[in-house]
Parts: sequence; structure tokens; C-alpha cells
Amino acid sequence: MPSNKSKEGGVKAVVRLYYEIQGDQVVLKNKKCPRCGSVMAHHMKPVERWHCGKCNYTEFVGSKTGTKK
Repeated sequence: MPSNKSKEGGVKAVVRLYYEIQGDQVVLKNKKCPRCGSVMAHHMKPVERWHCGKCNYTEFVGSKTGTKK
């Protein structure tokens, strides 16, 4: 398993990948789960979808039927 420590000895700030700054506001890049409110993960393979690891809610992207689990 790769280490989270950089060469300088500090811990890498992975959380900076989840947010972006727009003007004077900090905005979350990912969607929030409509069921439990957690941050959802975006998966591209095998089918593009948004998935919540906490409550197991899945939202498929680009499907014609709009299938939700």
C-alpha cells in the first residue's frame, strides 16, 4: 500500500481534490447523496454512475430509463 507521506515528511492533503474555490466560496466538486447526505463517488467503469458508499445508493448517468437503486 502506498504511503501518504511526501518526501518532506508531511502528510499529503488529498482533501484538496474534493473542493474548488469559486470567488470567495469553497464548493464541493462531487454530488451529495439525496438519501443520507454523504459525498458520493463518481465511477466511470463499467458503467458511468454516482455511488454512495455509506447507504449504497447508486445513480446511473446517461441511462434512458433513469434507473436508481
